[in-house]
This record gives sequence, C-alpha cells and structure tokens, in this order.
Amino acid sequence: MVLVIFLFLRTLSATIIPSIAMPIAVLGTFGVMYFFDFSIDNISLLALTLSVGFVVDDAIVMLENIVRHIEKGETVMAASLRGSREIGFTILSMTISLVAVFIPVLFMGGVLGRLLHEFAVTISAAILVSGFVSLTLTPMLCSRFLKPIDHHATRGRFYVLTERLFQSSVNLYERSLHASLRWRKTILCVAVATMGLTLWLLIITPKGFIPTEDTGRIQVMVEAAQDTSFDAMTAYQRKVTAAVRRNPYVKDCVVFLGTMGRSGGTSNTSRMYVQLIDGKRPSASQVTQMLRNETSGIPGVRVFPTVPPSIRLGSRGSSSVYQYTLYGTDLQELYRITPPLVERVREISGIIDVSSDLQITSPQLIIDIDRDKASSLGLNAQQVEDTLYSAFGARQVSTIYTSTNQYAVILELAEKYLRDPASLSLLYLRNREGKLIPLESVAKLRPSVGPLTVAHLGQVPAVTISFNLKPELSLSEATDQIEKVSRELLPPTVSGSFQGTAAAFTNSLQGLGLTLLIAVLVIYLVLGILYEDFVHPVTILSGLPAATFGALVTLMIFGQELNMYGYVGLIMLIGIVKKNAIMMIDFALDAQRNHGKTAEAAIFEACVVRFRPIMMTTLAAIAGTLPIALGWGAGAEARRSLGLAVVGGLLVSQVLTLYITPVFYLFMERFTKYLTPKPVAELEAVALQATASTPAP
Repeated sequence: MVLVIFLFLRTLSATIIPSIAMPIAVLGTFGVMYFFDFSIDNISLLALTLSVGFVVDDAIVMLENIVRHIEKGETVMAASLRGSREIGFTILSMTISLVAVFIPVLFMGGVLGRLLHEFAVTISAAILVSGFVSLTLTPMLCSRFLKPIDHHATRGRFYVLTERLFQSSVNLYERSLHASLRWRKTILCVAVATMGLTLWLLIITPKGFIPTEDTGRIQVMVEAAQDTSFDAMTAYQRKVTAAVRRNPYVKDCVVFLGTMGRSGGTSNTSRMYVQLIDGKRPSASQVTQMLRNETSGIPGVRVFPTVPPSIRLGSRGSSSVYQYTLYGTDLQELYRITPPLVERVREISGIIDVSSDLQITSPQLIIDIDRDKASSLGLNAQQVEDTLYSAFGARQVSTIYTSTNQYAVILELAEKYLRDPASLSLLYLRNREGKLIPLESVAKLRPSVGPLTVAHLGQVPAVTISFNLKPELSLSEATDQIEKVSRELLPPTVSGSFQGTAAAFTNSLQGLGLTLLIAVLVIYLVLGILYEDFVHPVTILSGLPAATFGALVTLMIFGQELNMYGYVGLIMLIGIVKKNAIMMIDFALDAQRNHGKTAEAAIFEACVVRFRPIMMTTLAAIAGTLPIALGWGAGAEARRSLGLAVVGGLLVSQVLTLYITPVFYLFMERFTKYLTPKPVAELEAVALQATASTPAP
C-alpha cells in the first residue's frame, strides 16, 4: 500500500506521512479493543487487517489534496491549511457513512450476529480513529515534512516515466468521460442492466455458512452393525486405525470406543481424532479424501472422515458435519419413513457420508416369565430377574481388603457362556424349599430385535440424518434439495428441520439480504443528513450494483461460494465504493454552489481532479486485500472468498463507477430542478409571456 502512494506522488516525504498515520490509528484501535475487553483472535485480526486499507484511504485523500495545492505553487503551510479545510468535510462524510455500514451488523441476531459483533466494533473503531488521525495528524505532518515542488528541476527517469504514464491515463479518462457524458442514456442503460444482473447473481450464487479451516486435525467416525459387541468393535477399530496410520501425512491419532460425542454413544460406534504432520502436506480436505478411499475397503464397518468445523454448533452428535432431524409423535411412522428418505438423500449428487442414528434392529432375547407356573414351583419374578442379573450383570458380591488397597468381587458367568444365548438353558433357580428349578421350566425364550437407542428432539422422538458435502456442492443447494425431497416423502405426522450448522445457516441466510438493504438505507439517511439533500445520496450509492456484480462474478469464476466472509466482503465494498463517489460528488456540489459552474462542468472537473485519489485509494485497498484473495497463511483458504469479493468488486466498480456516477449526477440534477418550485417572479414572467402570445378575440 505504501508503494502505491510512492508510485503516484513519487516523493519520499509524502510516502512516509501515511506510513506514520497507519500504526497510530491501529494503536488507537487496540485501545478501543481493550476498553471493550476484546481479545486478539481470528475475527479481530481480520478486522484490523482490513481496516489498514481504510486508515490509508483517509490519509491518502488528505495527503493528495494538500500535494495538489503544492503542485499549483502554493506554500507548504498554505497548502496544508487550505487543502485540509477543503477536504475536511469529505473525510468526515466518508468516515461517518462508513461506520454507518456496520451499524446493522452490530444488531444482527443469531450465531452470525454474535460472530460478527466483535468484527463490526473493531473495524468501526479503526475507521473513527483513522478519520480523527487524518483530520489532525496528517495535515500537521504535511506542513512539517512536505517540501515545495520545483517544476524546473531535473527529474529522474523513474519520475518522468511514471508521470508520463499517469498523464496518459488522465488524458484517456478525460476523452472517455466526454464520450460517456454525451452518451449518458446508454451509460444509464448499462447501469440498470448491471443492477438487474446483480439481483440475478445474488439469487443463483451458491451460498455457504462458515467455511472449514485447515487446523491440522481430522475427525473420523466408525460405525459397525447394530449387533456388534464391544470386543468385535475393538477388532474393527484396530483395522481402521492401522489404515489411518499408514497415511504418510498422519502424525498421531486418539480413539474413543462406544462414543457418539456429546449425545451419548453405543457399543457399535467409535470416534477418532487424527493429528496431521506439521510439514509440507496436502490440505486437510485432500487428506480426508485419501482416508476415505483407504478405509472404504474394510469389511464390516463404515468410516466417515471429516474436517471438523471451525465453530461447532448444536448439541446433536453425528458422524458428519451437517444434520437434518425428523421428529413426530407417531413412532412407527417415523421409523417407517426414515430409511426411504435416507436413500433419497444418498442419491443427491454432491452429498456424501449419509447416515442416520436410527438403530432399531439390535438383536434382543425376550424372556417371558410364566408367573403362575413359577408361583406353583415356589418362585417369583424377582428371583428370576436377580438370577439373570447375577449371571450377566455386574453384581458386586464381596470386597477383598488388603493392607494397601481394596478390591471389588464381581459375580458373573465364565466368558464362554456370556457369548452364547444357549447358556440360558443351563441356568437354575432355587425355590423356597431349596430345590433347583431350570429357568426354561418357568420362562420362554424368544429372539427379537429392538432399538439400540431412542433419540429425542426435546420430548419428541426423533431421528437425525447426517451428511457431508463435496466441494462442488454448496450448503444452500444441498439444503434446498433435501427440503424438496422431504416435502415429497414426509407424511403429515412427521416433520423435519435442519440442526446444528445447517440450521444456523438457514436462519442466518434469511437475515443477510435484509442486513445489506438496511445497511444501504442507513447510509442513505446519514448522507442525506450530512448533505441536507435526499437526491444526491442516491448518486453516491449508484456504484454499489457494479461493485456487487464484480464481487459475485469473481466468486463464480474462482469457484467460491458466498459464505460469511463473502458477505463481509460485500459490506466492505459498500463502504469503499461509496467513499470514491463521495469524493467526486462533494467536489462537484462545491463547484456548483460556491463557484457558479454548471452541473456538467462541475462533475467533469470533479472526476478529473479526484481521479488520482480515487485510483490511489482503490489500488491501496486492492493491495491490502490481495494477500487474503491469494490465500496466503494458515487457514487462508477459508477467508479467500472475502479477498476475492473485495478485489473483484473494486476492479469492476473502478471501471464502471468512474462513468456511471457522473451520469447519475447529471440525471439527479435534472430531477432536482424538476422538483424545485420556480420563483414567483419567474412564474409571473411566464404567465405574462403566455398572455401576450394569446391572440385577441
């Protein structure tokens, strides 16, 4: 960003001034963060990284205006005073309206609102501090460090080359601006078409929630058949663990048998936490796909490796990241409809690792006690239950005490009898008379199946379907298709809803579009108050569709979905593009009101004069966001959509708004004159002229 300033102003002293203002503004932001008890985490660091561009923008605008007056031949002190006085209201307008962008974010509800609250406060504080620094410190530094420009001095090749390049770009912009003002209706049609395309892209763009980050950890769920014992599950798990450890990118792993996370567990499931190596390796998503292929051939188990989400939402444990829960009071209907729905979800292209927690086929052995016969033989049901518990339970019958410890004595059958249901026929019960009665004489044994677990959503029986997504399928597309299948299959007695991350996504998606609209409305109201005008705030906001269009097209080109970071990028674009328009409109209004220029001459001069600061601020913002767009650093692939949205939106809006904004200004000026009531003297003159032109009867 500092290099951008040097390329445009080509003096070391002018380059140093924003470099000094930048760390001071960031330090002031740290003070605000300390006051609000914020920590330095991913969200606050992201806000600080992006705020650097805004800090430089305000300093650049102030610095460039002062340098412009120095280039005209004014003294450094006079240029600092006059330049800061001219641009002061512009910077104030940009700062207040930019903070207004984040006001709706501060009041967002749900999980997304809580996540972005710290971001909005941090970046708003950075903007306010940078505006104060730009209005106070920057003019003072300019008056002390800038030097008068000697136009007759000999310039180096670098200065001559960059000056020639800049003048060529200014001349090209002047000629193209003349043409756009002549063909203003065509430019207006382009603006309207851009707005329509933007609305269309907002509808069709794949949408996501919180992208997964590569933290070097992978979670693996293992599920076996419902009749699998703990010992058999241990043997299966050893095979899975061996296959996982053979992967060259796996450093270590930890296994928990018989667990399903926070919602309890069963003996036929296990969970693994895999730590990847720290050196050069593929991404965690690629390693996950490797493990999926390497474990798919293990007989008897299903393996679900996933990259754990950055923020785990919801309390329902599952084998995959996303959940869809069916619930209803009709238990039989719920169990009947779940298997066909699971099969339909498996058929959706892009959805993988589909499973459910419906485990109702666990083998059981039902013992029906013949109470009458048992009573005639001197037995009761409690004796039968006590005998069975002594044989197959964990009854403590004694305690062995030693000098250093004590040991519980557990009564149970030998291990060979525990594995065979036929051993029940060998059990005998002692009646009141002391005789041994075989169990089979007072009870009937019949095999059956039943639920291994019965899950609930609140107090209602429920079944959760979990699934993962391939990279080519967005969460919005997956939720739409699952809801479509549910509408086709679910009976009236069974309902379905997303849980966890998927539920937070669907809830947040409903409010994000409204948040953007409220942000635009708040900016319009703030600008209307600052300029005491309700027309030209529309002119300032006219470049927003072009910026949004560029952001969405860039995301689609690079195969990125519009997730939480992408929405933050759109909000950032609203502020950056609006600042460029404010610089032009503020200059044009001043030229009209204080210098008596026509609307066309005023906006043309404003565009040419403000061309350099607009280019500087835009290129500085692109330079500040480019590392995020390129995906540098740990976990940068998750934030890449933000960088791509900002860079793409700035590139497209920079080309379009330099022509759309002046055309909108002229149309709005004509609209203002149409609404303004004509003076009484002018109306009387028009009436007299009409009377004089009327022929006498």
